[in-house]
Amino acid sequence: MRPRHTAAVLVCGASLLAPASAALASYPAASHEQQAWVRRAAARFVAAELSGDGAGVCSVLDARLRGTEHHLTCAQRWDAKLAKLLRTRGGRARLRSQRRAIPAAAVTVRGNVAWIRLASPLMGGQNRFRWTENCWMLES
Repeated sequence: MRPRHTAAVLVCGASLLAPASAALASYPAASHEQQAWVRRAAARFVAAELSGDGAGVCSVLDARLRGTEHHLTCAQRWDAKLAKLLRTRGGRARLRSQRRAIPAAAVTVRGNVAWIRLASPLMGGQNRFRWTENCWMLES
């Protein structure tokens, strides 16, 4: 297991309660716990973005998005993206707006896929999470 993968699993595992798999089995209706987990994952993602923490962003991403590309780790790529985003006019304001909207945002869960409805995309335009590694991980 790669170190970055291990960190993501530990972050996810620490944030869960024992009845997670039972709640996930409640398809098609989403439980309040599932919705709360998705909101927590989205909030962690936005908080990491606001603080310019590339490693924190990567801890919420699906494993397929955390790999090394062009000799850059996930954290290095996101550190660069976030530095640019946070210098862009309105970048912080958009993230703060997302942070305020997350607690009340509608969450839809279908099996092991969930969507959170926000006015602007978290990443990739889909705001889609997948239940994997014993937690909800953001997909593109």
